[in-house]
Amino acid sequence: MISLFRQSRIATARFLVAGCGALGNEVLKNLVLMGAEHIAVVDFDRVEVGNLSRSVLFSQADIGRWKVDVVAERLRAMSPRLEVKTIRGDVAYDVGLGLLRKTDVVIGCVDNRWARYCINRLCMRAGIPWVDGGIDALEGTVRVFAPGRNCYACQLGPEGLKDLARRQPCSGMIRRNEAAGKAPTTSLIASVIGAVQVQEALKLLQPELLEEGRMTSLCGKMFYYEGERLSTRLVDFEAWDPDCPAHERWEPVRKTALKLETPVAEALDTLRRELECANVSLQLTGDCFVDYVFRRDNDARREVMRPGREVAAALEQDKEWGGIPFSGLYQHEYREIDDSFPYLSLTLGQLGIPAQDVLYVSADTGDYYMEMEEV
Repeated sequence: MISLFRQSRIATARFLVAGCGALGNEVLKNLVLMGAEHIAVVDFDRVEVGNLSRSVLFSQADIGRWKVDVVAERLRAMSPRLEVKTIRGDVAYDVGLGLLRKTDVVIGCVDNRWARYCINRLCMRAGIPWVDGGIDALEGTVRVFAPGRNCYACQLGPEGLKDLARRQPCSGMIRRNEAAGKAPTTSLIASVIGAVQVQEALKLLQPELLEEGRMTSLCGKMFYYEGERLSTRLVDFEAWDPDCPAHERWEPVRKTALKLETPVAEALDTLRRELECANVSLQLTGDCFVDYVFRRDNDARREVMRPGREVAAALEQDKEWGGIPFSGLYQHEYREIDDSFPYLSLTLGQLGIPAQDVLYVSADTGDYYMEMEEV
């Protein structure tokens, strides 16, 4: 029996881990060793050779496989009772808010501001806390964000918000160091920061220990670890702007019979019936749907028919359009879907809506949050 944490609470809690790299490997391993039995993992990458020196759950035979598939296999081998849900995708677009609403705590193991911003937005909408970790060489940080107390977006400031789209993965730095004959330290710092992240996540499951003063949380603070000279410090790191749109709480949430395979026309009819109104529209708050792009110089068109996030990659594979800089194109997009949408036979999934999402619906009688059926 673990003296500080109730084993039964750990076993029944639901965790979501975003990112299955070195840090995610450590967090997942620690969660299972601590007795977690319900974990969802999100990642869009495959295992590479460079991952093997810093990721405890990967082996040579896994090169080329999806990371989420590998970690699920290894974790089940560690704990046969474990229930693992895998999402092969991007936390920014492929995680439904309905899943977050059934999650107790999210642990972020990502390497860029945009992913952190998206995790924060999802957690604030769902009303749950999340634990962020970051690593670099022999330095690392851990922070805790919770609705009503601490918001990642509020801490970014104007310059940080402008820099959101810049992705700076640690893998490039690791490859450069290895090419220079330097031993990568990622496995060392990931083990330290991953352990602190899981420790803080488990504290959030037992708020009574925090309220009684038996433990303290990193919510509103940042834990900084520096391994080169072996020092640690706590820094006050709290920000909560009541006007920040990134921590808008989506409530109340109503159930709907809609699924990913539901055609748009049927979805609109269903929502009219469920909400007892004449006019409804779906607001695509996470992305847009693009039917075609056209060139700035000559107005030539190319049909794409896909979510906005997939357009650039699709055009790269096009022999005629692949060489055109994306900055030289305009895209024709939809962010609101109603009866005027010209592709009513498409499904909700084809619009880019993730499984088990909560739909933002505008109707005659107001705005509603509608949770789709679980797959």
